Amino acid sequence: MGTVSVMPVSWTSYAAYLTFAVVVVLIPGPDFAVVVGNTMSGGRRRGMWCAAGVASSNAVQGTAAILGLGALVVRAQPVFQIVKWVGAAYLLYLGLRLLGSAWQGRYAVPSASGGQGTRRGWRQGFVSNITNPKVLVFYVAVLPQFLNPGAGTVALALFALSHASLSLLYLLTLTAVMHRARRVLARRQVRRCLDGTTGVAMIGFGARLALERQ
Repeated sequence: MGTVSVMPVSWTSYAAYLTFAVVVVLIPGPDFAVVVGNTMSGGRRRGMWCAAGVASSNAVQGTAAILGLGALVVRAQPVFQIVKWVGAAYLLYLGLRLLGSAWQGRYAVPSASGGQGTRRGWRQGFVSNITNPKVLVFYVAVLPQFLNPGAGTVALALFALSHASLSLLYLLTLTAVMHRARRVLARRQVRRCLDGTTGVAMIGFGARLALERQ
């Protein structure tokens, strides 16, 4: 029976990885757009659940990378392409919905509670992230570059879950900031502008994802 390698973590490499991960997290992308859209349409609680959905997906993909499943998906081009196209289609769908909302300009008061809204927020965050192959590539191809040769499961888990935690912290902070500015953001013209901008961004992310070659 083989043994699991549990080589100690190089804290210098870990610090460099955290710095890199923070930069990656702060770059606006599909996760940012989805959380903004959910916070605007459903309030802080729904935005927080959307952020939790993104973090849950990061944890799942990080775990898949640790178990070696992520590498299999990346190398299996038909599977990888299916994931990519599903992700692109989902982002286009969400973007078109936001554009439709901006066009109509009919907004109800954001609900701070409600099981359906929170479930929808979590689902949108999870699906938009789990169908983004760039996240899986990050865990499979980028993360190992910061590990010592032969680094074990503990080191892989630490690095992967650290990225998921940083993403969650950032998106929760984003939701809180938007909630504090809700009086301004809730104005009809501001909402229409935000929905239109976020919708265009989502469609752009979806189109770029569909057109990129792996």
